Amino acid sequence: MSVAAHLEELGRPLVEEQLAHPTVAGIARGDLDEAVFRSWLEQDYLFLLDYVRVFCRLAWQAPSGHLGDLVDLAHSTFHEELSLHRSLAEPFGADLEGATKGPACAAYTKFLLDSAASYAEGLAALYPCMWGYSTLGARLAENPPSDPRYRRWVDTYADPAFAALARRIGEMIDEAAPDPGRAERLFLEGMRHELAFWDVP
Repeated sequence: MSVAAHLEELGRPLVEEQLAHPTVAGIARGDLDEAVFRSWLEQDYLFLLDYVRVFCRLAWQAPSGHLGDLVDLAHSTFHEELSLHRSLAEPFGADLEGATKGPACAAYTKFLLDSAASYAEGLAALYPCMWGYSTLGARLAENPPSDPRYRRWVDTYADPAFAALARRIGEMIDEAAPDPGRAERLFLEGMRHELAFWDVP
């Protein structure tokens, strides 16, 4: 079994925990309290700004064959994913530019930026976000919410193109060949950060 496939196997029960979380369950039903989603949206906006920096730090270390992959991921996150958040800000009354990081966001971004000091370890640390959101999106799209705002959010992460990006990161992890035990610890720590992130401030 490849390193990425092993990480995914470890991560599946933790995806189930996320699906059962009240915030995710509310998105799935389309009846999540708007104030909760507004707070989550603000925190995720700040998270994604640092996520772009993580991709850039890894791109600086990447082999030539994957430099373009990481630059493309940074570009798509900055121009497409952040654009989604900006478009949802008004319907939910979010103040993206005035928001400040809560404890979960600060801890997660520090973990990712620190992990990105090593190319192979940084890829393993960020895999919970890429693979996890792709998996969540696919599951939520099986019975999508009726509220068009939440439906748009689900559709973004259920998009086959997003799944392809996640698979590409998995391939890059296998090629980078991180220490399996270290990759497992970083991946599981990232999954714990993912779960904690749903507890919005």
